[in-house]
Amino acid sequence: MNYVISIIAPERLEILTDLCEGLGLPLTVTLHGRGTAVQSMLDLLGIESNERRVVLTIADAEKTAALIAAQKRRLHIGVPGHGIVIAVPIKSVGGGNTVAYLNGGRSPKYTPDLSCAYELIIAIANEGGTDAVMNAARAAGARGGTVLHGKGTGAKGAPKFYNISIAAEKEVILIVSAAEQKAEIMRSILRKAGPDSDAGAIVFSLPASAVAGFGLLEEN
Repeated sequence: MNYVISIIAPERLEILTDLCEGLGLPLTVTLHGRGTAVQSMLDLLGIESNERRVVLTIADAEKTAALIAAQKRRLHIGVPGHGIVIAVPIKSVGGGNTVAYLNGGRSPKYTPDLSCAYELIIAIANEGGTDAVMNAARAAGARGGTVLHGKGTGAKGAPKFYNISIAAEKEVILIVSAAEQKAEIMRSILRKAGPDSDAGAIVFSLPASAVAGFGLLEEN
């Protein structure tokens, strides 16, 4: 079972939604995000906007492969600027009924393989901290990332306005790397943009069972 993360241009969302429906995937969530490519790279690739849609869905191994193949065919994943796909194995699922629902009524024993060639690095930083995180990540070999916007919750002593707590703005940066590069990228982020810096980033990683859209990273 995988949590499949597809990052595409907004105008491609309808096609991807149709692909998910055609495969009978039971749970699909769409988020708004943006790429971290610098303007000179956008100009080089002829891309006018770095706005992105991040589509999250759950699929078994067979449907994960089918979804990635369909995105390569219909969305041209693999061509620069057309998006990327990451499959993250799910370690546990809450209850047999949930497993059956996610598997179209079947409830097989679920034991994920967490030995993967790629890692998804997730950095959560204060608002405005993306540049510091990405500069540190690129210095250690990262090729790019995608940013999601969010709000912090549960902070003690959070400021209030008319007795209503004001949540701190957060930026969530997703970076895919080869497994052997992951540790150095995370160390670089923590050294240059970690909790003691203005960016205040915390970092963790997840295994990625499959990726698409990374060019030479995929081929190697």
